[in-house]
Amino acid sequence: MQIGAAPKRETRTQFAALCYRRRKSECEVLLLTSRDTRRWIIPKGWPMDGLTPADAAAQEAWEEGGVKGNPHDDCIGIYSYTKVLEDGASLPVVVAVFPLEVTRIEERWPEMSMRKRKWYSPKKAAARVQELELRQILREFDPSGLR
Repeated sequence: MQIGAAPKRETRTQFAALCYRRRKSECEVLLLTSRDTRRWIIPKGWPMDGLTPADAAAQEAWEEGGVKGNPHDDCIGIYSYTKVLEDGASLPVVVAVFPLEVTRIEERWPEMSMRKRKWYSPKKAAARVQELELRQILREFDPSGLR
């Protein structure tokens, strides 16, 4: 590397949970606020040793949103964003999204003091997130097509 050159930032992968529940005949999805910018997101995180991508997404759903449930192993979409690191550098991230049917909502969870959580229809959720590809995933989400 040249002296003074910035280190190369390779694209990284994260796994996200699209947490949903059925209310009568309607579907609702869970959005959380991010810790830093307070914008609406879905729970996501880095790969975890010993966990499948869907199970890692489910673990993030518990830690960030206080929900537990049944993760689906099929990725329903991919979106990208730029993560700003603590040192101010940016890192391109590709996020694989896995549905998680919520069966339990806890009153206390690891990141409860850092985030808000709220249930929305998929269309309303799509209007609240910034990432265009995630908006599309939310707008098109239909749990009846899941295996």
